[in-house]
Amino acid sequence: MSSWYFAVGEQRQGPISAEELGARFQRGEIQPDTLVWREGLEGWRAVRDMAAELDLAVPAHATSMAMPTLEPASPYAAPSAQVPLQAAPVFGGDIVHAGFWKRFAASFIDGMVMMVVTLMVVMVGVMLTGGAAALSPQAFANDMMRGTLGLTFILAFYILPILAQAAYFTWMHASASQATLGKLAVGIKVARGNGEGLALGRSFGRWCAYFFLNLVSCGLTTLISAFTVGLTERKQGLHDMIADTLVVDRWAFTAHPERQRRDLGAVTWTIIVLAGLFVIAYIGFFVFAVGMAAVAGR
Repeated sequence: MSSWYFAVGEQRQGPISAEELGARFQRGEIQPDTLVWREGLEGWRAVRDMAAELDLAVPAHATSMAMPTLEPASPYAAPSAQVPLQAAPVFGGDIVHAGFWKRFAASFIDGMVMMVVTLMVVMVGVMLTGGAAALSPQAFANDMMRGTLGLTFILAFYILPILAQAAYFTWMHASASQATLGKLAVGIKVARGNGEGLALGRSFGRWCAYFFLNLVSCGLTTLISAFTVGLTERKQGLHDMIADTLVVDRWAFTAHPERQRRDLGAVTWTIIVLAGLFVIAYIGFFVFAVGMAAVAGR
């Protein structure tokens, strides 16, 4: 016997039997337009659409009440259709949460994006302050030029990158894709705990929680979040817990949860390998520099 779920607002209720569902319908607790779901359905359906299967006597006027009243068309009338920016979450089925490695790969890609943006800002700043001539010894001898270069350095390496990060992560996570470029590449997205997309305010709050926690802890919270992402049931970082957000597969909370992937995927594995090579190269360069310094000091 199938177990049924029904929606109250944006919360899923159940499971209950078909008989209990019918009894609630007779008591008026469930309406003809209430959304229901059982295993095997591609998405949530209104009770009126499942009346035959549930053996419910849905009043004839219930169907007509659900149909919108159409006004006579006019070429001068303003568009009246409401198009949601993000699809409504679909509940039912398993939810695949993004683990540590997928989130690491996404962060690595986003870090490269932010590094390119920072380099572009630095190049523009240097050009605006006189190009290569601004870095000459004569320029540093000038008090005004030193002040200009100092201000440019602070803007280029601190203020503007922080503002760029805030804008990038806030806007991308609140967009219809619910994901940054890195998350899009590995096939994950950010959602609220109830499956909805993020509004701009919550998206900005999530970034603030991540940024300021790392700022005051000197990066310790990043390490703690790595453990919580790997060990907690819903794989949430500390900033996710504060903002009530989840990082899930891109097909989670959609009409096709069966398309979710539990494996890491080719993109994630590629980034892991590249990150490993980068770490090895960095360690090798550090050892080489220390060795050269030791030789030069003899």
